[in-house]
Amino acid sequence: MSYCLFCHESYSETWSWQALFGLVNSPLLCQDCEGKLELIKGKICRICGRGFSLFPEQYRQGDCCFDCIRWEEDPTWNGVLQQNRSLYVYNDFLQEVIAKLKYRGDAEVVKTFYPVAKTAFSKISRNAIVVPIPLSEERQYERGFNQAQLLARGISAQPHLLLKRKTHEEKQSKKNREGRMLQKENPFEVVETEKVQKQNVLLVDDVYTTGSTLRYAAKVLLEAGANEVSSITLAR
Repeated sequence: MSYCLFCHESYSETWSWQALFGLVNSPLLCQDCEGKLELIKGKICRICGRGFSLFPEQYRQGDCCFDCIRWEEDPTWNGVLQQNRSLYVYNDFLQEVIAKLKYRGDAEVVKTFYPVAKTAFSKISRNAIVVPIPLSEERQYERGFNQAQLLARGISAQPHLLLKRKTHEEKQSKKNREGRMLQKENPFEVVETEKVQKQNVLLVDDVYTTGSTLRYAAKVLLEAGANEVSSITLAR
């Protein structure tokens, strides 16, 4: 008998020879909760990984969504983020899961996403160093952990903590789109430049909304000498 990491209800696992010999991981969510997650599948934006099935065709051009086209048309941001791949659609259920993780301190639930995150990483770059998006010191103290760092541990046993936030700032979730995209000062800085130089970097964060957080982080890494920067997020 197992217990779901989200609803904490007990459930019986479906036994198989693969599970018996450890060839597949035991599920960490019950069938009901697992069924509420929506993997991003099918055709996606080449850059941000947004599923094309979720919005009208007029909001994309070729293999890019209009959001990414706008980023790429700006000389400041052109080519800064090589690609992002998000694991799941940010639906109501995943929003609850992330809220439980971030605001109610249920850090164990992040382990649910490790197998999918490892698979996504293998498709992007096995050679990249894994760097979680940092919290401010105040937010880290308030929460007790960094959810991006926890997710990164599912990809790499020892993520590289090479970024720090300069100042404590308003939560991104409280900003509108314009506020996220028009931030003047880059909130990140690289703490160990020598470890970034000539490296491919994979950033890890919980949610991709406008892409501004990831691009600001990617920009300082490139300025510090990184070859290229991609990212994985839990939700899009």
